[in-house]
Amino acid sequence: MRAEASATDAVVQDEGSARLIDGAAVARGVRARVAEEVARLKAEHGLTPGLSVVLVGDDPASAVYVRNKEKQSVEAGMRGETIRMPATTTQEELLAVVDRLNADERVHGILVQMPLPKQIEPAAVIRGIRPDKDVDAFHPANVGKLLIGERDGFAPCTPAGVMVLLEEAGVPLKGAEVVVVGRSNIVGKPMAALLMQPGVDATVTVCHSRTRDLAAHTRRADVLIAAIGRGRFVTADMVKPGAVVIDVGMNRIDDPTTKTGTRLVGDVDFDAVRSVASAITPVPGGVGPMTIAMLLANTVRAARQLAGVADAGAR
Repeated sequence: MRAEASATDAVVQDEGSARLIDGAAVARGVRARVAEEVARLKAEHGLTPGLSVVLVGDDPASAVYVRNKEKQSVEAGMRGETIRMPATTTQEELLAVVDRLNADERVHGILVQMPLPKQIEPAAVIRGIRPDKDVDAFHPANVGKLLIGERDGFAPCTPAGVMVLLEEAGVPLKGAEVVVVGRSNIVGKPMAALLMQPGVDATVTVCHSRTRDLAAHTRRADVLIAAIGRGRFVTADMVKPGAVVIDVGMNRIDDPTTKTGTRLVGDVDFDAVRSVASAITPVPGGVGPMTIAMLLANTVRAARQLAGVADAGAR
């Protein structure tokens, strides 16, 4: 699902420094498109896309994230539901809830919020979700479809959001050297798969904690995507002049100058790298807002596919 923001809306130019790629603006466009599609599905087919999120335990960051998912689902006209379970929940109890949601025709998207308590095996839960309701896109069936280019599966929300940001910012990818720093199943690996798809045609290098001479790789990149989970790890001397830098990281560091005593930073040393790059995403306000927006877009597509309703854009 394309964002409604244009390339002009997606970037903010400040004299003497890199363009800021405004993820918040692009995410608003995606959510607006989702809301339009939800209204169409209701009016023409009596279909209300439904997203159910399961939260186990009381992790504060997860609770905030889940509240935002439910809020944005409802704002888009969808059926948003949060199922809260105690930290003492067993794996069998959680899988029973997943089974119930799998069978519920009103539920088109299922997401079990990570991390889970230590007594629950995440892989078992991920495999328990129906692939056609797996809007987080971590089920092996969706991972496999992404790798071989089948289009009826789902792509994980954060990498999918990065692709929309690059498109809306007008970043050319065909034949471009793209370096992804990080090889997680959540971001790094699916990011590389999306970039290699026919029609995108980027040349991709994936780096990680065991990569030798990391900076030699990152300095080749026309597009550098940082998803390593280390605050301000990517410095200016690691970036080719004129590169586009996408910062997926979200790291909380100590900062006594703030009211809370902490500050959110990305994996990129933003102030230094901005003087070298041609375009860059900020943290916060870059990739972060795209994740929930793409989750809503995945849920709408799941609802269409489960109901056998054609995509409006394809008609």
